Amino acid sequence: MGRGWRGRGGWQQADLPSADDAAAWFAGRLPDAWFTGAPEVVVDREEITVVGTLAALEGEFDDASRAAAESGRIARWREETRDERIEIARQAEHRYGRKVAWGAVQGGTRELFTHLAVPVMTRLRQPERQVLDTLVAAGVARSRADALAWAVRLVGEHADAWLGELRDAMSRVDDLRSQGPDLT
Repeated sequence: MGRGWRGRGGWQQADLPSADDAAAWFAGRLPDAWFTGAPEVVVDREEITVVGTLAALEGEFDDASRAAAESGRIARWREETRDERIEIARQAEHRYGRKVAWGAVQGGTRELFTHLAVPVMTRLRQPERQVLDTLVAAGVARSRADALAWAVRLVGEHADAWLGELRDAMSRVDDLRSQGPDLT
């Protein structure tokens, strides 16, 4: 049996180190000068994504040059902080058992870097494949994989409150499991 498998029911969140305090840990660990406030920290079972807001640009810009300046500021921040981000990520990966991805926001520009694209295996019956093929044929997506990712993003946007409640319920179940007897 591999890591994360506990018999019936499959993989359980309790099999990973808890990352409940990750946002607080990063807020305390990151240099104060990096971001204008606490970073946004998002955790899943493979990755922790840390995105912070950079200080506002000074000067006058039209819309096109503002986007270029924002992108340039993010690129500069990425380069200047690379070595320190690598060390912080190494510490967090040891603490939480997950990879760390980084990103920055500057004005209206948001860029992620070093983030994972995790393959997901699935079996789809013909009606589901036809949905994906329709999205590909219509030019909404380049491939079935892109179409599936698009559909998942769409569901995530429109079912966010429900998904949040579901995640909370799963967390409570994991807490109860951890308090129960060890049957192994």
